[in-house]
Amino acid sequence: MHNAMKLKSPIPLLRRLAMIATLALAAWGTVPQAALAQGVAVLVNGDPVTDFDIEQRTKLATLSGQKGTSRQQIIEELINEKLKIQLLKRYAIPDVDKDVDNAMTNMARRMRQNSREFADQLAKQGVQIDTLKSRMKADIIWQQLVRGRFQASFQFNDKDIQQRLQAKHPEGIPATAAYDYTLRPILFIVPRGSPSEAFAARAKEAEALRAEFQNCDEGISRARGMRFVAVRPPVVKNSAELPAALRDILTKTEIGRLTPPETTQQGVEVYAVCSRKNSENTPEKKEIRDQLYNETFERLSKEFLKEIRSQAMIEYKQAKP
Repeated sequence: MHNAMKLKSPIPLLRRLAMIATLALAAWGTVPQAALAQGVAVLVNGDPVTDFDIEQRTKLATLSGQKGTSRQQIIEELINEKLKIQLLKRYAIPDVDKDVDNAMTNMARRMRQNSREFADQLAKQGVQIDTLKSRMKADIIWQQLVRGRFQASFQFNDKDIQQRLQAKHPEGIPATAAYDYTLRPILFIVPRGSPSEAFAARAKEAEALRAEFQNCDEGISRARGMRFVAVRPPVVKNSAELPAALRDILTKTEIGRLTPPETTQQGVEVYAVCSRKNSENTPEKKEIRDQLYNETFERLSKEFLKEIRSQAMIEYKQAKP
């Protein structure tokens, strides 16, 4: 009886504490010297978030219009970003870096710049291009993982859409026209670096073709015979998926005619409207489907992020404010 009531030896507990301390020291030992020189704010599974990272992300947030973001909010964003990128060690996602480069190129193009010019513009604002790339990489990884892991949750049927429509219009759902358009893009090519006069000249050629274009069969053949004109394969676009301005243009364009010329980076482009068929996918249904997707993604994203944070070793090296 006396032996049974003796306290257990503290040695196993001390061993466990020693092991934890050893692991923590090992993680600290793997931190790059450059990171130590910058000042480490947090370790995320041994991966450092430095004061420089925080400074960079703060500048990027300001450029993005996120004013008033606290240092701790930035730190938590960076912790989440590290965790998302670290998921590449557990899940195989092909061509992530290529997707990041493509997204960066598209972002630069929207600002009428190439990738180098865009990076230089960011640098002038004190933001390194790798800061933006890291955030984009985390977002791309996260989007793919959440969609793949919870794929069935993003399947919305007609009943889901109708319920939202009825709740929005209790007095009755209004009739809205929607169409599937078959379009033929026609590009009047302008070499890169050409002056504005070259674009203006090609726009005149496009307008001349537009005046003569009466149907797709004959008009497409005529366009193919023109110099430095590319006629692309047919594309089918639903009116619900188009911006309102383009939807309005297509509505006003007769079947077999061309849309007004539009200047692009490659030249001057018009679209031949070859057919228009009624569709059940109205813009309002598309809007509701997008709402359902965003609500579902946000809910599942929070749950998944909470899960991976609970499994992570997050060690704050600086006191929280």
